[in-house]
Amino acid sequence: MITVRVVPRAGHTRVAGVRDGALVVRLAAAPVDGAANEALVALVAGALGVPKSRVALAGGARSRDKRVRVDGLSPEDARRRLSAILSGD
Repeated sequence: MITVRVVPRAGHTRVAGVRDGALVVRLAAAPVDGAANEALVALVAGALGVPKSRVALAGGARSRDKRVRVDGLSPEDARRRLSAILSGD
C-alpha cells in the first residue's frame, strides 16, 4: 500500500517527492469525474513499471490523501523503484 498526497490542477503530472511519509504527486488533471484518479493510477503504474490494471485506489477516491494498492509488487520493490525515481536515477 502506498500513501499518496495529490495536488490536482498542477502545471505538469509528476512525482514531486515525499512529505510526512506520503508520496506527493502533482497531477495536471482536475478532480472532476475521476480524471485525477485515473491520472494518478497511470502515473503510479508508469513510475513503478507495472500495467495500469495492477494499480488501484484502495482509499481516498474523493480526497487529496489516497491509498494506492499495487498488485504483484512487493513493498520492498515498490520502495526501491520509487527511491530511484526520487533520486533521479
